[in-house]
Amino acid sequence: MAVLRRLTQSRRSTTARTALAGEAAAEAAEAALQAEPAVAVAPDAPEEQAPAADRSTKAPKAPAGNHTPERDDPRAAAFFDCDNTILRGAAIFYLGVGLYRRGFLTRRDIARFAWQQTWFRLHGAEDPDHMADAQHTALGLVAGKRTADLEALCEEVFEQVVADKIWPGTRALVQMHLDAGQRVWLVTAAPLEVARVIARRLGMTGALGTVAEAEGGLYTGRLVGELLHGPAKAAAVRALARRERLALDRCAAYSDSANDIPMLSLVGHPYVVNPDGALRRHARAQGWRVRDFRTGRKAARVGLPAAAALGVVAGGAAAGVALHRRRRA
Repeated sequence: MAVLRRLTQSRRSTTARTALAGEAAAEAAEAALQAEPAVAVAPDAPEEQAPAADRSTKAPKAPAGNHTPERDDPRAAAFFDCDNTILRGAAIFYLGVGLYRRGFLTRRDIARFAWQQTWFRLHGAEDPDHMADAQHTALGLVAGKRTADLEALCEEVFEQVVADKIWPGTRALVQMHLDAGQRVWLVTAAPLEVARVIARRLGMTGALGTVAEAEGGLYTGRLVGELLHGPAKAAAVRALARRERLALDRCAAYSDSANDIPMLSLVGHPYVVNPDGALRRHARAQGWRVRDFRTGRKAARVGLPAAAALGVVAGGAAAGVALHRRRRA
């Protein structure tokens, strides 16, 4: 990671930052996997022997028409986007609400955050000036704060809200791959600390998320590379596949956003879940399978890709405000 830090501090092209973000996410995911190996559970093991994440909610049956993962294929895995693919809405919104309820954010903070999310949903694209300003502010707020504090906050918030916000259909797809003995990864632009909590809650193998640079357990106020968004997600999946010796043509990927076409295009089994309009059109042209779990609701014309990309920015700001106030208390 030391080499990655040095590279981050220098001027890099967009392509280089994208690759750097992907490598950092893959390195962090692999390190976590080695530090905390997954608990193997036999398919017919009694409920009390299953991991806590799997006991709380019984997953529904996977939708018909899915490809059947080859059981115990060591070179196959599945990659799931988070916002509007696994979760109803954006993970970062729930983090903001959780912090507000704990008194870490003011009404003005949460109102500003809600306005930003609404703007992104309506426009369906990021404003470069807004992104640059928000990222600069957020990273400045978390600079010097302890990584352990942010991890504890994420754990506290998401252990309480995630179970009620999961799309049952997508949860079934996750379980389908787990039951086949495959590794299953969450891939999101949200902060890595948030991504790990959600992945653990679902019994997934691990998570690929945006990595904030840290030294000596403190955030430096810089990202390693850039947000894990769009092409950076594809870079992370490629990097992890190389490290874990995966064959991408045997892997599956799931997302709701056209921003994730680079990731979906990498694998042999791309799935479109609760898609935005652009991704639905692309999926039809490519013959990709579509799963829409928004039963009884009109699918939104604009999805949440921008909210996902904004995730680490708003999350950093929210965490920074929370930690700042906690230290002053």
